Amino acid sequence: MAHSLMFAAAKVGMNMVCASPKGYQPNPQIVQQAQEDALQTGCTINVEEDLFKAAKGADVLYTDVWTSMGEEAEKSIRQKALGGYQINKELLAVARPDAIVLHCLPAHRGEEITEDVIEGTQSAVFDQAENRLHVQKAIMALLMSDESL
Repeated sequence: MAHSLMFAAAKVGMNMVCASPKGYQPNPQIVQQAQEDALQTGCTINVEEDLFKAAKGADVLYTDVWTSMGEEAEKSIRQKALGGYQINKELLAVARPDAIVLHCLPAHRGEEITEDVIEGTQSAVFDQAENRLHVQKAIMALLMSDESL
């Protein structure tokens, strides 16, 4: 997810800081490619270990699950390594006052995001999911239409 967000942010000229601990950071080659793209649009793409430094003044905080499907065997290892990388009230407090929170779902509440944040007034998680649904339907309609063949 982080790799895709880096490329998207770079293409549209949006600054991005990816916060993650050593061992879980994005592929350096992908980061470099995204940074090269960012030069064309005048934005920055960075990787930071300090979660609060990364979130300071942010317009958007985005998270994903710590353990994806197929990685269940690593769950306890990932929980230990990523335990401090949670979107919660304290982290949200260092972002901009009008910052929004995103998550691609499904969420593991209490792990990567707290219940009060995902259900809070700054959460756009469910709008994000609804928008994704409409995009998926449009792609399916295009693929099923005669014009796409």
